[in-house]
Amino acid sequence: MYAALPNEQFPVPPVDLRYLDQNFYRRRIDYPTSEEPGTIIVDTSSFYLYHLEEGGTAMRYGAGLGRAGFAWSGRGHIAYSREWPVWTPPTEMIERQPELEQWRTGQPPGLDNPLGARALYIHQGSRDTLYRIHGTGEAWTIGQAVSSGCVRLLHHDVIHLADRVKWGSPIVVF
Repeated sequence: MYAALPNEQFPVPPVDLRYLDQNFYRRRIDYPTSEEPGTIIVDTSSFYLYHLEEGGTAMRYGAGLGRAGFAWSGRGHIAYSREWPVWTPPTEMIERQPELEQWRTGQPPGLDNPLGARALYIHQGSRDTLYRIHGTGEAWTIGQAVSSGCVRLLHHDVIHLADRVKWGSPIVVF
């Protein structure tokens, strides 16, 4: 499940499992809910993202989430997704971290790009929230409050999720 992905545009190395708690491995679980299949649920208290399936199950992924002051919650939808996206830091982030100025017009795709292998773009109505579900190669960040508000999944997991999520799918973050 977390072996090397040599056929990606930017080959993804295997996950170093020494840095990933087994509780955060991707797995299918029972998840009874009144939400519709296809919905993404992010439970910020447990650091899990659930992609709801038919029959009361969900695929559960370990997640890294927003640190204090940067978390987002609410309802929205996945407007679209991108493979190996360009990352453009928001102006507010550049103000906090001036070293990001070099990427004001965008950081090219690759393993060093903060969005990683895939990004799913979260909107509310027609408004981009600027929050994403995206990839990371930093296994030690899964299960931690480390990001500027985005939901991080391992590259392997975000590829798995992006292959299954339909654009327009609801997302609930609580």
